[in-house]
Amino acid sequence: MKTSSDLDRDPGLRISVQSGDEQLVVCVAGEIDVYTAPRLREQLMPLAGAGTLIVDLSEVSFLDSTALGVLVGAMKRQRERGGTMRIVTAGTRVRRLFEITGLTRVFTCYETLDEATSG
Repeated sequence: MKTSSDLDRDPGLRISVQSGDEQLVVCVAGEIDVYTAPRLREQLMPLAGAGTLIVDLSEVSFLDSTALGVLVGAMKRQRERGGTMRIVTAGTRVRRLFEITGLTRVFTCYETLDEATSG
């Protein structure tokens, strides 16, 4: 996979994009909240397409409802363009948030990036 340069401008949030065969992997680390979620949205929306978009949240320490809204919006856009979206939660508190909110019924969630890429 090719890796783009780190798209980080905020020490609280780091985003990088890896491209491979029919898949784009967006690796996110840090906190996604009302202040940083717009940056994530800016990165995800242009990536929507017919392939598979994988968002790796295994290094995310915190996310709020704004972040969940960004992910739902990205998934809708991905589906509108004939693609699929997968989420990596790696058994973290983030995974628990997806379970509590019922988003595990909306998103296909994986424990590891390897599982998501071979999915």
